[in-house]
Amino acid sequence: MEYRSVEEARGLPGLRLVLTPGVPGPWGEAAKAIFHVKGVPFVPVRQEPGQANDALFAWTGSRNAPVAVPEDGPPCSGWNEILLLAERLAPDVPLLPTDPAERALALGLSHEICGPDGLGWCRRLVMLHESLVRLPPDAQGNPVVDTLRTLAERYGYAASRMDAVKRRVIALFGLFAERLRARHAAGRRHLVGDGLTATDLYWATFAAMIDPLPAEQCPMPEMLRAGYRLRDPELLAAADPILLEHRDFIYREHLSLPLDF
Repeated sequence: MEYRSVEEARGLPGLRLVLTPGVPGPWGEAAKAIFHVKGVPFVPVRQEPGQANDALFAWTGSRNAPVAVPEDGPPCSGWNEILLLAERLAPDVPLLPTDPAERALALGLSHEICGPDGLGWCRRLVMLHESLVRLPPDAQGNPVVDTLRTLAERYGYAASRMDAVKRRVIALFGLFAERLRARHAAGRRHLVGDGLTATDLYWATFAAMIDPLPAEQCPMPEMLRAGYRLRDPELLAAADPILLEHRDFIYREHLSLPLDF
């Protein structure tokens, strides 16, 4: 993927999508998947993880990725804002049901994946915890350590909350496994409605935080892959195989591989 700097991207037409190079971050991969399915082209723009990203902040009001910046509208940084922007840009390929109750269900389940205290949020805290507890007490001055501590502060990490965070992950694994089994029993392959919705794309991309796709489909440094993979015995026991089966189905039927980030 050919990234542009913030300074370059500001003067370009069309949709600009701010992403973190070299990292299959689930929020970014989800945004890419949505625009891929809808056939909306975008210019990838570089964000540096754990850095100040002052130029990005001056342009978009955000220091994180992803951020979608349309040609004729304000920047969108929330997962739901990016989804609704995509729905406006390509309404002929809807990723939300038209029925109000089904739409509310799709958005609610998506929030449980992407939103604050959702699966991605909680798994990220677990990943940070697993890295931080291995640091020596006097560790400082190392760029990796500094980045970890910056991210921990940014995302509200507290070691005292980790038992509750892990219980939340286990509950969400149960929610989606139960839903998928019920849908399969009813002869349906997608999480909501009669076909693909954004909820399926969010699940497929965020399932990297259970176990990333194989190296030939998702090339990434082994240290990063190990960090994404579940290691906690309680979380591993709660991760029903149907969760990754659904990820594989969505990538096989609706997305393209290998990932390019």
